[in-house]
Amino acid sequence: MSEKPQKSDAPKSDAPNDAKDYSKTLFLPQTAFPMRAGLPQREPGILKNWDEIGLYEKLREQAKGRAKFVLHDGPPYANGHIHIGTSLNKILKDLVTKSQQMLGFDSNYVPGWDCHGLPIEWKVEEENYRSKGKVKPNFKDSAAMVAFRKECRAYATHWLNVQREEFKRLGVIGDWDHPYATMSYPAEAQIARAS
Repeated sequence: MSEKPQKSDAPKSDAPNDAKDYSKTLFLPQTAFPMRAGLPQREPGILKNWDEIGLYEKLREQAKGRAKFVLHDGPPYANGHIHIGTSLNKILKDLVTKSQQMLGFDSNYVPGWDCHGLPIEWKVEEENYRSKGKVKPNFKDSAAMVAFRKECRAYATHWLNVQREEFKRLGVIGDWDHPYATMSYPAEAQIARAS
């Protein structure tokens, strides 16, 4: 008995096996650059170099005495990892401040964080109480309120530092060593004076 030839599911091709490599027909410039940029490997080195050469400080020195361009940054809440909204917001502001610097202005970017309010209190309540089956403290007890505020301050401090590093990874250049935070004591005193 003869075997029947098995059917192949692969589509039949009319093209010959020795297809021409059309990449050789393109007249492209020759370069020593690699075909792949390798950004995930190179980016940390670029950011480290900016830090080592003091790029932010050099820009400030170079712009000394020029007309100022000030962009008031509406700060993100310090309550979790950055997301597409915070990333887009920060990248666009960085683009504006860098372009103004290149246009000849002293365009200083001072990053900041909103460390107060319901978004932070909600996260602390969610992570420290509800997820563990605990009851939120009774704020009629002033000691409980002070303890809760300390938890919120620690939470905001943690996420401020995490977000700072995440924004740096986006290539945002700013005064990262001296940001403003609504929970800094001078800022809180100013808010109390204004109330």
